[in-house]
Parts: sequence; C-alpha cells; structure tokens
Amino acid sequence: MSVESMQEALRAEHAAVWTYGLVSAFISVPQQVAAVADGANAHRARRDVTERWLRDAGATPQPPAAAYLAPQPVDSAASAIAALVSVETDACVAWRGVLERTEDGTLRTSALDALTVAAVRATRWRKAAGLTPASIPFPGAGVG
Repeated sequence: MSVESMQEALRAEHAAVWTYGLVSAFISVPQQVAAVADGANAHRARRDVTERWLRDAGATPQPPAAAYLAPQPVDSAASAIAALVSVETDACVAWRGVLERTEDGTLRTSALDALTVAAVRATRWRKAAGLTPASIPFPGAGVG
C-alpha cells in the first residue's frame, strides 16, 4: 500500500466532510438536503475507514485542516453545488491514486468503490447544477 496515496485520499475525505457541512447552510430543496446529508455521512464513513487502513499500516493518519478553500466563495445554492462538484471530483482523483498505487486486493476494491461512489455523486451534483456533460469519462483521471 502507498501510505502517501492513502494520506491524499484521507485529505480528500476530510475536505469533503468539511465542505458538506459548509454547503448544508445553502441548500434548501428537500431532495438536495437529503443528498447533502447522505454525502456527508458517506464521506465520514470513508474517512473513518481510511484512518483505520493507515493505522493498520503503521502510519499516523493526518488530521483535518481547520478549514478548506472552496473553488469560489459559497454564498448561494448554486455556489454550494459547485463546491460539491469540486470536492467529489477531488475525491475521484485521490481514490484513483490509491487504486493505481496498491496491489492489495481488498484495498483496491475499497478504492474502486470510493472512486465509483464519488463519481456518481459528482454526476448527480453536475446534473443539479445543469452542467453538461453531467458525467465525465474516466473519473479521477484529470479529464473533463
């Protein structure tokens, strides 16, 4: 296992948890409120699993930063959704990095699941924002 790629994935999960908390103040459409809660819970669970993987590998998981910088100020539902697209895209990149740097079958399965779930969430948020294309080829590859 590449400890550094796992630390990158952990950083992405910390940022996602923080961002989902931030945007919850700007989302009011009931279906989107539920999606924000689901996303936050999923990233918290993934963060906790990632921390366990790192500890089991003898590494010290990096703590979360005090705050994270969204790609643009979050001051409306539209900018909140843009922040969610960004954080899910970042998660795709991080988990793809883990997938590419480990031979451990269990970890590869977990990383693939994390990449897939983040890509699906990013697509849903792109659709909510009215972005086209809503899905991108090869999530996490830096394309699209």
